[in-house]
Amino acid sequence: MKIKSVPALPLLAALNANAMLSHLVNHFVSHAQFNVAPCTQPLSPPSIRQYDRTNSSVSRALLFSAALLLSLFALSSSAVQASSESTEAAHQESLLTLNAEQRQLAGVEVAQLSATAFNLQAVATAQLVVDKDKTITIAPQLDMQVLKRHVVPGQQVQKGQPLLTIGGADIAAAQADYVNAATEWDRIKRMSQGTISASQRMQTEVNAELKRAILQSVMMSTKQIAELATSPSSIGQFQLLAPINGRVQQDIATVGQVLTAGTPLMQLTDESYLWVEAELTPLQADQVNMGTDVLVRVGSRTREGVIIGRSHEINSQTRTEQVLVRMANPGHDLHAGEFAELYLAANQGAEPLGFIVPDAALTRGGDGDWQVFIEQDGGFSAVEVSVVERQRGLSFIRGLVPQTRVVVSGAFFLASEQAKSGFDIHNH
Repeated sequence: MKIKSVPALPLLAALNANAMLSHLVNHFVSHAQFNVAPCTQPLSPPSIRQYDRTNSSVSRALLFSAALLLSLFALSSSAVQASSESTEAAHQESLLTLNAEQRQLAGVEVAQLSATAFNLQAVATAQLVVDKDKTITIAPQLDMQVLKRHVVPGQQVQKGQPLLTIGGADIAAAQADYVNAATEWDRIKRMSQGTISASQRMQTEVNAELKRAILQSVMMSTKQIAELATSPSSIGQFQLLAPINGRVQQDIATVGQVLTAGTPLMQLTDESYLWVEAELTPLQADQVNMGTDVLVRVGSRTREGVIIGRSHEINSQTRTEQVLVRMANPGHDLHAGEFAELYLAANQGAEPLGFIVPDAALTRGGDGDWQVFIEQDGGFSAVEVSVVERQRGLSFIRGLVPQTRVVVSGAFFLASEQAKSGFDIHNH
C-alpha cells in the first residue's frame, strides 16, 4: 500500500484564497469610505440623483465583492478539508493492521522501549531463581497425615484456595486442647472482678493463646480456629489453605502419607517477580552498586532489572562474586531455573545512548536500510533506525524516541506484508 501524497493544488488555492480575501476586503472598504462620505451641504436635484447613483453603484459593488468573498472562503475551506482527509487516508493506508488471531499466528509481540546505556560486551552468566520475598513453604509444625489433595503441581492458585486436607492424632489433640482452653478462658472472662485471682486469670488467658498459636503453627487460618471452637465435631482434620496467590511448586504430598513435624509439603511462589543470580568478575562487580539498572536476557526475551544485593565475597573456585537482581515477570513467561545473561551499564552516570532490541526486531527495508515496526493507531508502521552494535543476538539501535512500542517478535511477517503491499517508508 503506497501512501498517496496530498495534492498541491488545493493547498495552493487555499493559500491564494486567504490572501485574496484580505486584499479585497481592504480594497472595497477603502473604496466605500472614499465614495460614500457623508454629505455636509445641501444638494441640488441633479446632484441628489448623481449621489444616489453613486451610492447604488457602491452598494452593488459591495454585494458583488461579498458574494465573491464567500465563494473564495468556501473554496479555501473545501481545499483544507480535502487536504486533511487526504492526509488522514494516506496515514491509514500506510499502517499494516492485524486482528488478534493474525497477531497470534504470526507471533507478533510488542515491547515498550526505554533509552539505555548498556554495554553489550559487559555480560555475565546468570540463573533465574524464585523471589524469596514472594515464596512460602507449606510445612506444618506437627506430625500429620495427608488425607486429600485439592491441587496439582504447577497449578496457579489464589489466596484462600484449599491445597490439602490434613489430619492425624497430633493435630486432633492440638485442636481439642485449644477448644478446652478457649472454653475455659471464655468462662473466666464472664466472671466479675475479684472472683478469682489476677494470676489465675492471666494463666487461663495465656494457656488459651498458647493453644491458638499451636494451631497457627500447623497453618490453620484465624477463621478456621474460630469455627473450631463453635463446632468441635470438626476436630481431627482441616483444609490447608493457600496463604498467597502463587504457583504450586516442589509438591511432595501423597494421600495417606504420614509426615513428621516441619516436613515441607509444597511451595507456593508468586512468579510476578523473579530473582537473578549472576556471577561477576571482580572488575565487573566493582562497576555495580545497589540499585544499579541491568538488562537480563533469557533466550530471545529481555527484561530490565535492578541490583538488590551483592555477596562481597569471591568464590575460591570460580573467582567470581555473586550479585542478586530483582526482575519483573508480569506475564509469568519466565521460570525459576532458566539460564540467563546479565548485561551491565556502560558507565555509571552515562547518558542514555539508544535502545536494545533482539535481532528478530530488525528487518531490511526496500532500500536495504535497517528498520523496525512500531505499533500506533491500531496498526504497525516501519521506521528506519541505525544499528550501532550487534552482540549475542541483541542490537543497540538509535532513531527512536523513548517509550516507543516496538515489535520484538514477528517483524519478519510484517516485513513480508509490507513488501507485498509495495509500501515504502520514504513516502512519509
